Amino acid sequence: MWPLYAAGFTTAFGAHGIAANLGGFSDDAVTSLLVLGGLLALYDGAEVLLKPVFGALADRIGARPVLLGGLVAFAAASALYVLADSPGWLWAARLGQGAAASAFSPSASALVARLNPAARHGRAFGSYGFYKSIGYTLGPLLGGVLVWGGGLRLLFTVLAVLGAAVAVWAAVAVPVVPPLPKARQTVLDLARRLADPVFLAPTAALAAATAALSVGVGFLPVSGRAAGLGTVATGAAVSVLAACAALVQPRAGRALDEGRLTTRSGLLAGLLVTAAGMACAMLPGLTGVLCAAALIGAGTGLITPLGFAALASSTPPERLGQTMGSAELGRELGDAGGPLLVAAVATATTLTYGYAVLAVLLAAAPVAVLVRRRGKW
Repeated sequence: MWPLYAAGFTTAFGAHGIAANLGGFSDDAVTSLLVLGGLLALYDGAEVLLKPVFGALADRIGARPVLLGGLVAFAAASALYVLADSPGWLWAARLGQGAAASAFSPSASALVARLNPAARHGRAFGSYGFYKSIGYTLGPLLGGVLVWGGGLRLLFTVLAVLGAAVAVWAAVAVPVVPPLPKARQTVLDLARRLADPVFLAPTAALAAATAALSVGVGFLPVSGRAAGLGTVATGAAVSVLAACAALVQPRAGRALDEGRLTTRSGLLAGLLVTAAGMACAMLPGLTGVLCAAALIGAGTGLITPLGFAALASSTPPERLGQTMGSAELGRELGDAGGPLLVAAVATATTLTYGYAVLAVLLAAAPVAVLVRRRGKW
């Protein structure tokens, strides 16, 4: 399992480490906000398009080869910019990293499910999410130190070495998990399965959690600056968010495996806690920012392992790669849609109303379920 945790850390560290430092330390490559937006969108755009494709490929040829190929490709794409050191090649390197992550990220999730019995899926996905959260936390911090010390080339060098090292580690330690025989599936069969509430409900919860997480990381520093807080305080708030998410995930997974928490109740509670965090973001000053960060982190940390465990338990083993790739697509859409929604509302009104709209959307589904089932309890 450890190489799979390392793969999760790699994709998170690579995504946030570069994204957080493109604008401040690469004046030669990032000449305008439009260029910065394009570079940021390349990584996520590749993931949106390719994750379902590589997930299906993992089911066809086995998740391990796709995992190893993706890690090697990630190392090669990172090395490309190190060798070329040209603003034009930065676009190619970033696109290559996103495509490579699209291969090894859903494959790692599928292997987490295949290598653990159903009774341990909560713990397994909780631990996997923990190390991804560590990557999200260290990416901006450690990435900033590396770029400050040696420019973007040093950060890309570290990512190339990291990708290659994890690939070798996985090749040595991860056992061969052969693809399982499966019945022929038509496009209509796939559409029916993806439209099933058993798939849609956990995926929607994961997308909502990712949307809130992305909004928290991107907009809470804006609220902090508006309240007169310095960069240290706003950076600490984002670290609190990531730390809470990392701490909650293993505990939520353990509670699920031990029967102290059900998937349904855990997802509903996570959405309500996350919505409360968005509501706290509407409060002025440091108190509002810190409370929002803690609650958003705790809520998303509760949703993530439970959502993936629910998907793994309801999916035929021979279709795990396809399901994980499709669920990751849902998360990427939430990652992009949440900030866009809040930004659009904030542009028309204020950022406070943007938080309010997202809080209402996050709470709508849990409240509807509670109202509908009130008479049955």
